[in-house]
Amino acid sequence: MRPLDLGTPGGLVLALLPEIVLSAWALGVMLVIAWRHRDQRDQRLVGLLSLTGLVTTLAVVVGFWIADVRIAGFPGMIAVDAFRYATSSVFLVAAIAAVALSLGYLGRERLLVPEYYLLMLLATLGMMFMGGGADLVVIFLGLELMSIAVYVLAGINRRSIVAAEAALKYFLLGAFASGFLLYGIALLYGATGTTNLTILYLQITGLGLQDNLMLLLGIGLLLIGFGFKVAAVPFHMWTPDVYDGAPTPVTAFMAAAVKAAGFAALVRVLLHALAPSQAVWGEAVWWLAAVTMAVGNLVALAQRNLKRMLAYSSIGHAGYLLAAVASGTELGASAFLYYIVAYTVMTVGAFAVLVAAGTDDERNVAIDDLAGLAQRRPWLAFAMAVFMLSLLGFPGTAGFIGKWFILSSVIDAGEAGLAIVLVVTSVVSAGYYLPVIMAMYMKPPVSEEAHASVGLPGAGRVVVAVAAVLLLVFGFWPNRALDLAHDGSDGLRPEVILTNTPQ
Repeated sequence: MRPLDLGTPGGLVLALLPEIVLSAWALGVMLVIAWRHRDQRDQRLVGLLSLTGLVTTLAVVVGFWIADVRIAGFPGMIAVDAFRYATSSVFLVAAIAAVALSLGYLGRERLLVPEYYLLMLLATLGMMFMGGGADLVVIFLGLELMSIAVYVLAGINRRSIVAAEAALKYFLLGAFASGFLLYGIALLYGATGTTNLTILYLQITGLGLQDNLMLLLGIGLLLIGFGFKVAAVPFHMWTPDVYDGAPTPVTAFMAAAVKAAGFAALVRVLLHALAPSQAVWGEAVWWLAAVTMAVGNLVALAQRNLKRMLAYSSIGHAGYLLAAVASGTELGASAFLYYIVAYTVMTVGAFAVLVAAGTDDERNVAIDDLAGLAQRRPWLAFAMAVFMLSLLGFPGTAGFIGKWFILSSVIDAGEAGLAIVLVVTSVVSAGYYLPVIMAMYMKPPVSEEAHASVGLPGAGRVVVAVAAVLLLVFGFWPNRALDLAHDGSDGLRPEVILTNTPQ
């Protein structure tokens, strides 16, 4: 373990090195956009530079993780632990996949908006601050940086009325939810006198504030704010319309990375700072998880449009992740980390196939439109089958291991009722995942010309292939990934942080 002292300028700079590297790339990309922005070649150059910046930042994060860089002394405003490295890696991988899909997509849709890639970088930077923030102020600033960039990305296609509607709806509801979150932070500060997560924990335990009314109101408002960001029922109203109206690579980015960032901040706040009040927030999260799993999966059953089905599916998966959080244990945090990785990979992969299938307009791709895809594009159909089976939680895929891990954490916490809801809703989800596979493999193409234009450029094919392989590898050989998930969750425990702090 390599300790860092955040009390020195050098230590603070080194702790923030991943964010500094990505910020430097974002500034460089901004200059290139100002210099070259006239045609698709210029836009592709900006995309490749953005991709290079994300890969470079991922290399720095992984380097820190391998070197086991940790904090020496009392935590400041930024966390230096394995949980930060794990979540940052998820955000960066999702962003890399989204940018790779966008390289061909923007040209195909005749969108000349090189600023698109800069917004991707800024949104990812905000996510990294959300996952690595050790102070509520840092988490909120990261949330706003991410949100503002994603608001614009949702409406980046200025020719589309649907995209404009999606962006406006997302902006209005997002700003409203940010207000709840900010009021919650203010109430927590009023109750404890601090916004630092570790000091919050010490104040609640030391002063016996578990039942303090101001603290309880603050927790409630925080749950409302985060509930919107993770698309938990009943704060999910924006999700289907925004996912449907945004460009599909942006939808993949939102469904995977934006959701992961919201959950990363929620898990750190609840399991670290507010651990003494688990009796209060645990019951609220229990009901949020149960209702979200039920509503997301049941409404998805009625969808015939593939993009909207995946949108409601993402709501159901938010419920599974909330179930891991509701357990309130280190095992639950480990299950969350493993499942968020699997969920990110299979969600990005599924939307990548939708990008390939929707050459004319992916918004209108119905499940039946995939009929006969296995005959014309067997490798693409096989990849889509892997993604659907993994989302379902079929044995042999990473999705199965992740759901089993969550189920274990819920049962270990004594929440048998929530475990039953998880199992039943997972069975229900077969009603909308399996028809996709049946259409591809058991129905003939609707015409001789069907799927003739289906395909992805080189970068998109790599995204689909890597995603499918990873899901199968993690499904059959999950041990290493499970070990990393355990390692990542260990840094969340306040007692571990305080033990490493010099007295």
